[in-house]
Amino acid sequence: MSRKERQKQKQKEREERLAESIRSGKAIRIHFEERKKKADQPNRKCDQKTPEEEMEHRQEKVERATILYRQMLPALLNKLSRIKDPRNPHKIKHKMTVLMAYGILLFVYQTGSRREANKQMSRPIFWSNVKAMFPELETMPHADTLARLLEKINVEEIQECLVELLKDLMRSKKFRNHLINNRYLIAVDGSQKFFRNYPWEDKSLKRHVGGEARIAQYYVYVLEAVLVLDNGAVLPVWSEILENKDWIEGENKQDCESKAFKRLAKKLYKIFGKGRVTLLADGLYACGPVIKQCREYRWEYMIVLKEDSLPDVWKEAKGLIKLEPSNHLEIEWGDRHQVYEWANEIEYDHGTRSRITEILHVVICYETWVEKHSRSRKTEEHKETRYAWISSRPLTKKNVFMRCTKMARYRWKIENNFLIEKHEGYNYEHCYSYDWQAMKGFHYLMKMGHFINAMAINSELLAEYVDESGIRGFISSLRLALSGAMLDTEKIVAVAKKKHIWRLKAA
Repeated sequence: MSRKERQKQKQKEREERLAESIRSGKAIRIHFEERKKKADQPNRKCDQKTPEEEMEHRQEKVERATILYRQMLPALLNKLSRIKDPRNPHKIKHKMTVLMAYGILLFVYQTGSRREANKQMSRPIFWSNVKAMFPELETMPHADTLARLLEKINVEEIQECLVELLKDLMRSKKFRNHLINNRYLIAVDGSQKFFRNYPWEDKSLKRHVGGEARIAQYYVYVLEAVLVLDNGAVLPVWSEILENKDWIEGENKQDCESKAFKRLAKKLYKIFGKGRVTLLADGLYACGPVIKQCREYRWEYMIVLKEDSLPDVWKEAKGLIKLEPSNHLEIEWGDRHQVYEWANEIEYDHGTRSRITEILHVVICYETWVEKHSRSRKTEEHKETRYAWISSRPLTKKNVFMRCTKMARYRWKIENNFLIEKHEGYNYEHCYSYDWQAMKGFHYLMKMGHFINAMAINSELLAEYVDESGIRGFISSLRLALSGAMLDTEKIVAVAKKKHIWRLKAA
């Protein structure tokens, strides 16, 4: 029997078992809404027919973007201006506000590097148009001037200013209609920023690669937390950069993701408080200390559970699932078929001296679908996968789909966020400076630029432009509009001075 015939036979047997379960009352078939798919970009020529029409289109796009950026940047710059400036006040050419705005716009317009910023952002046409949008930019600094400033200031205050902006938006209820289950979904994961094969900084982490060759590498690793909204928006919240402050090789341990999570959790607690947080994390966080911290902060969680982690919990969960056939649900989610099985009230012992016992709830999701290769192989391929999570709340037939598909699987949003920041214009893996403080400062400014762009492109005001050309296409076209020709700056200034009401677009 061929592989294709075995797949069809397996699918037929599965369908027969499902039909029998439904007839016997062991399973219930529920049809949920269609699974949303990514919209295709239109493959057509430019809609504008004349140079006049194109200039009008550019003008309107810049004016709308000005409305959105002006909602956040002035308040953010006001917060950044309170950072203590260590420079000699008699020799200052560029204000703190100017340098911070320059650094943020460097990432908003995705210029790529300090060298590229000096080339692109100093062009008279671009600077004149941008200055109409942001009159706070009184002078044109050099990127190296910003780097020297970041070496001297307390760069952690830059990130604190972003948190204050986030809190302002929370207080103004910008996210109220975009929370999932009326909770803030916080996804947490770590990623490498960059590495070098020489000890460029004492605070960098060290590892050995290459098998027997044992080549030393010195790298920067960051633990990130992002806020996920139901309309697909992913907003940077906090970056915890791992660093070896007092590490002595062979005597103590380096900083690690587990230690960084403790620091990150304290910061998230200060931002969101107790209660309204649901933590989404991968299998590394399926451990006692993380679960204990979530319980203390009264946070809910959906954490990936791997087979090789918490073996006792796995064993008991599988045994309880067999004993409780009613904890079974079949879901048709668009073109995908899901089978949920779960076990509640599983005791998990930390194994610490205090012998703390946590109560966990485990859910397993088996998903099958047919992938049609209509253009390449002209065939259909039957695919299947399995997911498993630890839940902070007991699972029922009413909440299992929501907690798994609408919450737990949104953890992938942070993976997509890394992809965007690394390969789609924000240059996450570029260090910008080999000074540790300046490197961190540029990283925090990058997060600010990404935050502002994420808010803008997910707003109703710019929705048609983003739908027309995509996120990267919109940012690229906005940069072209600002650098291609002189716009009507008087209109832009007039738009910037007016008060506007804006909202995030619906899911």
